[in-house]
Amino acid sequence: MIRRLFWLGLGAALGALIVRRLTRAAQALTPQSVAASLADAMRELGSGIRDFGQDVRAAMSDREVELREALGIEDAVTPEDGIRNRGRTNY
Repeated sequence: MIRRLFWLGLGAALGALIVRRLTRAAQALTPQSVAASLADAMRELGSGIRDFGQDVRAAMSDREVELREALGIEDAVTPEDGIRNRGRTNY
């Protein structure tokens, strides 16, 4: 009799555990949940791309300064529009 109660209790506990996990999985697959997780993923992707772009621009600017110093090129401001002329040729 004790054996049967043990197995009954074990079965009830496993059944409750399985139902909880299936319910959680079903809630994760609702359209609202999928849309929210997709929106979060897109937001994180956009943030990562923005951070990458900022890092690239900063490194590019640092490298440009290094190259200008190595080549002895000075930054000059054109009097017409106040734009820096960085050795670029206007055609």
